[in-house]
Amino acid sequence: MNLLIERHGPVVQIRLNRPHARNALDTSLMREMLETLQPLDSDPGVGCFLITGTRDYFAAGADIKEMYEKSCLEMIEEDHFAGWDAFAALRTPKVAAVAGFAFGGGCELAMMCDVIVASEFAKFALPEITLGVMPGMGGTQRLTRLIGRAKAMDMILTGRTMSAREAEQAGLVSRVTDADHLLKQAMDIAQRIGGFPRTATRAAREAVDRASESGLREGILFERRSFHGLFATLGQKEGMQAFLEKREPRFDQI
Repeated sequence: MNLLIERHGPVVQIRLNRPHARNALDTSLMREMLETLQPLDSDPGVGCFLITGTRDYFAAGADIKEMYEKSCLEMIEEDHFAGWDAFAALRTPKVAAVAGFAFGGGCELAMMCDVIVASEFAKFALPEITLGVMPGMGGTQRLTRLIGRAKAMDMILTGRTMSAREAEQAGLVSRVTDADHLLKQAMDIAQRIGGFPRTATRAAREAVDRASESGLREGILFERRSFHGLFATLGQKEGMQAFLEKREPRFDQI
């Protein structure tokens, strides 16, 4: 079971549950997420989704083991990561409670939510460049819209980590709280949202999205195709092999 589900009145809490893989996002988790949340998205008693992980990991990224040996053609044919578009498209407001690492796909998953509450020790990064690829779940598009081109370029091209406080100042994170109160504060926010009429909260979030998403679909598709194309490169092979072998990549030797 990749997810632990709890119902708290109008709030459905979804805890990522792959501790052995630091909550890495693989295809089975994505499918389980959609199979769970799509029916609930139509439930009139559900007013908010709360997505969380563990104290140390929100999600460490996409599952490299699942992708490593895939070819460019395989990535394109299966339209890898496209399923996450359905998660982002859920009409029910989504709150992310982020503790620990939200790296790569984990950061991208958090950005698909409407409100991000982070513990003071949370860390955000899009380190795909260190694997010889680039973000492929919407990271280049959503991060740029949230924090601007300069900061997004800095994170994406260097793979550097951003602290919770910097993420809040940059506009990536909505609120920062101490670790012991993270889930309570996130739940309080989710309960408040869930207590308002669904028609109003859905209309409000869709209106806000419309303000920033002109061309987003086209941008995400372009990003995903570029990501897929990098699976035809030696840089991707070396970057992901080095990750799996727990060593530094030797890009200068390819």
